[in-house]
Amino acid sequence: MRHASTARLLAAGTALLAISSPAFALDGADLVKKINNALYMEPGAGLVPGSIEVDGSTVTLRDSRFNAAKGQGSLPLGTIEMEGVEEDGGGYTIDSVTFDNVDMHQDKTEVRASDIAISGLTVPADTSGNTLDSVLLYDEATTGPLEVKVDGKSVMSVGSSKITTDVSEDEKTVGFDLKVSDIKADLSTIDDPKTRQTISDLGVNTLDGQVSMNGSWDLGPGTIAVEDYSLDFDHVGKLSMAFSLSGYTPDFVRSANETARAMEANPNKEEAQQAANLAMLGLMQRLTFNSAKIRFDDDGITEKALDVVGKQQNTTGNQMAQMIKAMTPLVLAQYNMPELQNMLSQAVNSYLDKPGSFTITAQPQNPVPFPMVLGAGMGAPNTLPQVLGVKVTAND
Repeated sequence: MRHASTARLLAAGTALLAISSPAFALDGADLVKKINNALYMEPGAGLVPGSIEVDGSTVTLRDSRFNAAKGQGSLPLGTIEMEGVEEDGGGYTIDSVTFDNVDMHQDKTEVRASDIAISGLTVPADTSGNTLDSVLLYDEATTGPLEVKVDGKSVMSVGSSKITTDVSEDEKTVGFDLKVSDIKADLSTIDDPKTRQTISDLGVNTLDGQVSMNGSWDLGPGTIAVEDYSLDFDHVGKLSMAFSLSGYTPDFVRSANETARAMEANPNKEEAQQAANLAMLGLMQRLTFNSAKIRFDDDGITEKALDVVGKQQNTTGNQMAQMIKAMTPLVLAQYNMPELQNMLSQAVNSYLDKPGSFTITAQPQNPVPFPMVLGAGMGAPNTLPQVLGVKVTAND
């Protein structure tokens, strides 16, 4: 009797699972649709899988490709495997996403990349809000070695790249950090003979360096703050940039994408461009300039460049430096910016005497709306340095 009851319970349980499992199965098509929505892709663009397979919490996209906007090409992606997929309030969380290695050939060019992966991916259910719940996020995205060959010769390679993000405790700000390491480029493969000769004279036939960037996005005021974006190459120098602007909210991003879509959909391209320009002017009114900075730290390229240009002018590098120092205030005088003229002339003199660093900063006392920046640029360009709080320094 007990065995019969047990058998009936097992049978009932099996039947219940069989009936209920489709209701709880992951909807792979819906997952892909919401990824594309979060990327603000138009219908038919974005991630397009040939087939979708769901096995428990694993979703596999086969024969996938990424379609750019209409008429702008397609990138084959092959098999994409998503593991640890869970539905979450209409959206999805994904533990890890792995991609096939890239092995592309077009004409004489080959591109290979491996170890491409994303972890901690969050796909929003709805992208119409202005909080992080409406934004596609991930913890980390990485790639391994990448190489580009032309005619069988390596022209560029990257050792690895990694992007990490970090959401603040109040879930209002997301920080980001990018590192691209072991970048190498063979400049001797440049086609133009004159450019190739100049590069050879500079003694920089190859580039070896790295790229890094870190910053944050505060969604409430839409403040994008890139604290440091650096390109650092041996025997050349390090170019560092930073900027901050406000008004770049999720709503601004959606409006910009809608403008781009409308332009693509309009068959009259001239009319579409005019409408897009007007729309972008309207969007620009929502942005505010907070600050900006650009700095170059020399690693030997300045003196080499002076020598090369001097040789082309039948003079020496030192004489070329003196000529530039003499010409700088004369050139700037025509723009009626006496304060900037003095700052820039002094900085150029200091830098050329002993190349170290050259820095331009724009730090207004108060944030400046973009319409005011544009108005000053068009109506009274000589006031821009004061409007933006521009400073120029060298070797600091």
